[in-house]
Amino acid sequence: MPDHLEQPHRELQRRRFGSSRERHEAPITTNSIAISHYYGATVYEFAVTEAVSRKHSTLLFLHSLSASNSSNAQTFLPNFQQPAPSQAKRPKQNGFLPPASQIKGHDRTGKSKAQILREYRSKTGHPHVSEDLLVRDSLYLLQGISGKYVHLANVPGDASDEKKTLVFKEASNAIIPESTRELIHKLSELGYLYTRVAAFVQAGETNRSMGLIKQSLCHHLQAQLTEYYRIVAVLESQMAQGVAVEDSSSGRSEDRDTGLTLRRLEVWIEEWRLRMRMMSVCVEGCKDTSGGALVSLIHAYTDNGDPFVRQFTDDLLEEVSKPFFGTLHRWIYSGDLHDPFLEFFVGIDPAFEDQQYAAAVNSFDDESKAREGGLSLWQSKYAFRKEMLPRFVGEDFGRKIFSTGKSLNFIRYSCQDSDWISSRNKLDTSGRVLKYSDITGLERSIDTAYQVASQRLYDVLFEKFRLMDHLLALKHYLLLGHGDFAEALLEAMTPYLGKAANNLQRHKLTSSLETAIRATNAQLDPPDVLRRLDARMLEFTHGEIGWDVFTLEYKVDAPIDTVLDPESMRKYLRLFGHLWRMKRVDSALSACWMKITSGSRTFLQLPGDARYSSSNFQYAKIMQFDGAELEGHWHQARIAISEMIFFVRQLQTYCHSVVIEVLWKKLSEFLTKKEGDLDSLIQAHREYLDRTLTKILLLRHRQGKEEQYLGQVREAFQFALLFIEAIDSLYNHSLNEAARRDTAKDQARGVITTPDNSDNTRRALDSDNLSRILRRIREYSKDFSERALHVAVGVQNHEDGDCKFLGMMLAFSDFYSNKRLKMKGEQAVSVAVSERA
Repeated sequence: MPDHLEQPHRELQRRRFGSSRERHEAPITTNSIAISHYYGATVYEFAVTEAVSRKHSTLLFLHSLSASNSSNAQTFLPNFQQPAPSQAKRPKQNGFLPPASQIKGHDRTGKSKAQILREYRSKTGHPHVSEDLLVRDSLYLLQGISGKYVHLANVPGDASDEKKTLVFKEASNAIIPESTRELIHKLSELGYLYTRVAAFVQAGETNRSMGLIKQSLCHHLQAQLTEYYRIVAVLESQMAQGVAVEDSSSGRSEDRDTGLTLRRLEVWIEEWRLRMRMMSVCVEGCKDTSGGALVSLIHAYTDNGDPFVRQFTDDLLEEVSKPFFGTLHRWIYSGDLHDPFLEFFVGIDPAFEDQQYAAAVNSFDDESKAREGGLSLWQSKYAFRKEMLPRFVGEDFGRKIFSTGKSLNFIRYSCQDSDWISSRNKLDTSGRVLKYSDITGLERSIDTAYQVASQRLYDVLFEKFRLMDHLLALKHYLLLGHGDFAEALLEAMTPYLGKAANNLQRHKLTSSLETAIRATNAQLDPPDVLRRLDARMLEFTHGEIGWDVFTLEYKVDAPIDTVLDPESMRKYLRLFGHLWRMKRVDSALSACWMKITSGSRTFLQLPGDARYSSSNFQYAKIMQFDGAELEGHWHQARIAISEMIFFVRQLQTYCHSVVIEVLWKKLSEFLTKKEGDLDSLIQAHREYLDRTLTKILLLRHRQGKEEQYLGQVREAFQFALLFIEAIDSLYNHSLNEAARRDTAKDQARGVITTPDNSDNTRRALDSDNLSRILRRIREYSKDFSERALHVAVGVQNHEDGDCKFLGMMLAFSDFYSNKRLKMKGEQAVSVAVSERA
């Protein structure tokens, strides 16, 4: 009770219980609480069980309650303005009350106190407006209609016409008390909410662009309004019965206790006030939300502690979510998306809406290359719209629904699987209808649909389209897993790849490829795999040779290109280029080693001797000097070649045994389990390929230094090839020296071969050429050792563990560590010498 009302109440209690005599004279009034139930709502009423003897004091207290300041009353309608006090001249407080002498006890005529009070007000010229008239106006307000004494008016200055205010129009001979105004103001909230909901429903009937979920909401609201019209009709009948009873009992002395009053009207509409509030919230939320977001907005009220609110929200969601579950059923059981108003949490890209995943299967023509890639369609055609995902679904569960529909769509349109209908029948064997009230059944249905769709997708890819065969072919051919094929291909291509790139002819490359296939076990692979393998040239610039532009190509089509997308194939080509260059260097070093090893046993031994005549004494001394010098240089050359072969072979072992085979085992284990969906398969293959690329190319994660070690390895390969060219020059020089030795022997025996003058001139030229050759050998050997040293030491600090293991493989004997210390010592000595100079 407000403070300004507590004081009169306390004064009344003091007067009633002030003295013992008064307590004995005036019996204490006892109150009982009567509990009545209307539509499940509990209403508490106070009933007076014994007459009050101090009537004048009681009426004074009741009048103080009615005349209290209205600003302290609770506001029940936020959008309404509190009605201002009437400007009519009101009588003084005692003007409403008859003298105490007239209201003590009952009148002799048998009239009640209320009747006496009304008659007195009529006599004094200040009667109240009849409650029946105010009840009639209140019923009008419940329907959004202005009455005779109470009007709904727009708030001045409000252009939207959404805010309303109550205007009371009193007659010249009757007034509406403040307590009654506050009660009518509270009742009018329901009418205002009704107008908002009814306006939304009417607008939805004419709006053709309204979504299915909003249409379902309008349908449910219309059903609720129909029930509301029924309760209003019942209230009007109650009011009519009350008026009839009053007319029939007008001659009696007691008050009527039947019919409809404002207090009874408030009790009747209490539940509907809560309903209208909930419906108004939904209507307000529809302004900014739609589709799944609107369902989430409504579902948020299920967390309310009020059982009525929860039950009303559940009933509303059951009706509103029907279009959502209809779209969901079609998506997870057939892979089709029917969402004309963009309300589902799965969206489709308009640019890909009319495109399918595949053209003709197993076609490599220009038309198939011009179409959109399978992976691009898989990732871009459908999108997951998190903002449209209902709260009761959850993001993880929504992702599973999204994947299930995409998988079925992929099986149906990309794989062109004629058995997709059987898969759909397996998914929908129970024929259960998805609905909000059966969330547990919804989860079971979606889990089953996800598992069946994923299993069917794996079966189609691995059995019908032989995905595993294609992955093995890439490993065997582009990653040079078939060692005999790589050797045969290198041998067949060597005569052509040494030429300039612009002189290469593609038919010669393809014929060499066929020769390598027929000469090895590659011919046992499936024909579909072999026909996809092709040899081609990359784009070249001036000065490049065949080794720089040659590559193998493996052609893929739909639906395999969803997993083996163009970006993945470019990575395979990059790996092939690196491994092919490594294979070329290894083959060249092996051939060079075999050549100098076999040659050293025959004509490369040039020992000096004195078995020459005195006329050839000078030449014999030269031969003796050159033979000793060449033997030392050949020894150093063999040491350098051994280092190069060790470096390249360790790299090959690391690439194939440590990286490719280990990662392939992990990928094959995942593929054998057949877990997850197509996205999981794509991600597993992508991780396998990315990790293989990073480890083989020794890529780093530091910006600007990604290919630091890769560049040094390529430079080492280049210096190894240049070293082999220098060794070939030294080999040719040794052959010439062996020929001269044979000529000298013939001359000693008297056999005439070439003139002496020409032989001496050629000897002088060869001596200058030998110095240049030996210098080149020393420079290339030193450059290769520096690059190999940087790689061997540097990769030990690499971020990847396998790359660190490569460093241990290259420097397990501390050869490069000791060499590094030696190089630092030589640099320190050279710096000291330069400073002294």
